[in-house]
Amino acid sequence: MDVSVVIPIYNEYDNILALYRQVTDVMEEFGRSYELLFVDDGSNDGGRDLMKSLASTDARVKLVFFRRNYGQTAAMQAGLQLASGDAIVTLDGDLQNEPADIPMMVEKLDEGYDVVHGWRKNRKDKFLSRRLPSMMANWLISKTTRFPIHDLGCTLKAIRREIGQELELYGEMHRFIPILAHQRGARCAEVVTRHNPRRFGTSKYGISRTFRVVLDLMTVKYLLDYFASPMKLFGTLGLLCVALGGGSAVTTVCMKIFGAIDMTGNPFLLMTVFSFMAALQFFSLGLLGEVASRIYYGAQAKQNYTVRELVNFDEPDAQPSIVPGRAA
Repeated sequence: MDVSVVIPIYNEYDNILALYRQVTDVMEEFGRSYELLFVDDGSNDGGRDLMKSLASTDARVKLVFFRRNYGQTAAMQAGLQLASGDAIVTLDGDLQNEPADIPMMVEKLDEGYDVVHGWRKNRKDKFLSRRLPSMMANWLISKTTRFPIHDLGCTLKAIRREIGQELELYGEMHRFIPILAHQRGARCAEVVTRHNPRRFGTSKYGISRTFRVVLDLMTVKYLLDYFASPMKLFGTLGLLCVALGGGSAVTTVCMKIFGAIDMTGNPFLLMTVFSFMAALQFFSLGLLGEVASRIYYGAQAKQNYTVRELVNFDEPDAQPSIVPGRAA
């Protein structure tokens, strides 16, 4: 199988048939073997029966049905894990992504990239409720993670299967796929893709999504910089608290020596106690984080690195903990 097209679906009944026809026409003209994987995220609009009818007449259509609505990230994770194509293309189910861009993105993978993510440069959405919050979020994420990107919200992506299947997506991490893949050593490229206005149905996202993105960003930042060694973060915060407490303690003693009589209500004394207590808590969190990190890697036989290629190994099976392109 050359290409797996993964499409999360949630209450997109009016778009399913047109989307199936567009993807099918594009892929047949492209000339590569493919499968079309619909992941239904607990739809209740009758779309399941329609997708089953498509699957009964086209063996290339594969379906995954969730018992309830788990969210787009869970649907994306299931699609990535179950795809069998060498290249995995993810696509929105609302017809706003352009299926005709799929060949261009797959060919970009052929140039040696591992992840190709779309940039909806001429986005056809409302400015205040969709485009402006997205622009602000993309700017913040790019600056925080130091990963140059214009449009993290574009679902249209092409990913090598070995990269996609080693990603661990949860919460609402699907929008951070390029950043998480880059952390694993993937070569990423951003390309301009077309974007269409929504014709049927309603958007499942609102401006409240911006706040969830900020929370997810804090998680991603921690995973990128401190997951393998949490003490670097919590230890630094603990040392800052120790410095603050030490300064407050010196100030308190000086005030006592040079005339302050009542120390009970001295704010510097309270700051000293609070700072040292906070430092103790941060150091404890750092140690617990270090233990948890080592349990994670040890229990799952994982390492905090991946190997792209092995050269001149006579017996690759003798190295079971290091597999090219996958987590060791």
